[in-house]
Amino acid sequence: MYVSITRLLNEAATDDRVKVTVFTGAGDYYSSGNDIVSAIMDLGDESKRTEDKTAAVQNLVSAFIDYPKLLAAAVNGPAIGIAATKLGLFDVVYASDKAFFYTPFTKLGLVAEGCSSYTFPRIMGMRKASEMLLFGHKMYAQEAKDYGFVTEVFPHATFEQEVWPKIEQFTQFPKQSMMASRRLMRDMIKEDLHKANKEECKQLRIQMNSEESFNAAMAFMNRNKL
Repeated sequence: MYVSITRLLNEAATDDRVKVTVFTGAGDYYSSGNDIVSAIMDLGDESKRTEDKTAAVQNLVSAFIDYPKLLAAAVNGPAIGIAATKLGLFDVVYASDKAFFYTPFTKLGLVAEGCSSYTFPRIMGMRKASEMLLFGHKMYAQEAKDYGFVTEVFPHATFEQEVWPKIEQFTQFPKQSMMASRRLMRDMIKEDLHKANKEECKQLRIQMNSEESFNAAMAFMNRNKL
């Protein structure tokens, strides 16, 4: 899936028909996140497989960083893990009032990803970012809006009816003007984003092969079986 989304983003980046790219979820969740536990348990001592997995993460996040067109998210429900962290790279984030954002990396012996080590403090301040990334705080939609992480919150019952017409309006804006303005806003921080992505994935490789992460995954699995 990581490879497929990366490919689709790279294709859309050069497709003249595309003005706006929207990510949303099907069903009750925006995304329940990566199956990190299975990924860790599947690794064993095979460092090459760790390299492949983290390279896929780095390439995916790089595609978001470099994407030249408007990125919008219609967060229809809970967003967990990288589904939440990479929202810091989006231009606009609309959320259902039933949505929440959850990044339980330290509970799994892992680290921040999706450039969240850079974007979260920049968007919501260091203390709230620490609460999210270090302590696994579950941030609900209204709080996320209050801290600037979400653009606007809509009632869940009318979310689809309200959000899509709003996003549709963006396609009517002059394309080159919108892309130029976006580029001016992004170019100053793009180097920092790529640096954060590289460092996060470097540390992720270390953690995924660690005994600490393996034990945390085992504890998580055993807890869910109770």
